[in-house]
Amino acid sequence: MMTNKGKLYLIPSPLGDNQPSEVLPEMVFETIGRIRTYVVEEVRTARRFLSRAGLKGKIDTLEFHELNEHTSSEQIEGYLGLFERGEDIGLISEAGLPAVADPGAQLVALCHKRGIEVVPLVGPSSLMLALMASGLNGQSFAFCGYIPAKSDERKSRLKVLEKVSSQLNQTQIIIETPYRNDSLLADILSVCNPSTRLCIAADITLPTAYIRTASIGDWKKNVPTIGKRPCVFLLLM
Repeated sequence: MMTNKGKLYLIPSPLGDNQPSEVLPEMVFETIGRIRTYVVEEVRTARRFLSRAGLKGKIDTLEFHELNEHTSSEQIEGYLGLFERGEDIGLISEAGLPAVADPGAQLVALCHKRGIEVVPLVGPSSLMLALMASGLNGQSFAFCGYIPAKSDERKSRLKVLEKVSSQLNQTQIIIETPYRNDSLLADILSVCNPSTRLCIAADITLPTAYIRTASIGDWKKNVPTIGKRPCVFLLLM
């Protein structure tokens, strides 16, 4: 490990409009209190989070670099030069944990290749919180990320995931872009077995949180409207 280089700190952020102090431990605040350079998914969101986390009035003294789905691999590799200054760098995602279903994972991978120390900090994970609250199998589970957006392809993928879940007794965890939540739910209800259990976990950690597990057959009797809320779907056949 090359000790003359800075470290990469993976800094969690709230899943929604919580006060950071409600969901983040003290070590996170101590870390952001001394880091001056950040690689973030979206600068505006990161500035708002850091301001609410105790840096109000100091935001203009910080240095921000964006890393999102539009950032080229060459630009991400260029961020390695930040560590040559001997300063620690903070990585912040839009919500929750950095580098999990997040383009920041590319920078983490490069840091490992260059011998730069990576330090993950504790914070809220929508995936683990949803699994905890689902009542589904927490000993064997798979995070499947985003599945195809086109309905026919999505239905085919759902059938495969349901089959895997049945064969392995394994919870399948899916996320979706919020505006497609209701269309994904409609496809799940149309192709999955009536006895398959589905957990819908929306707005986790927020006052508007909705977390419920029921069989597909029961969901069909009373289909909820999720709307454009951050949501995690969990299946177990």
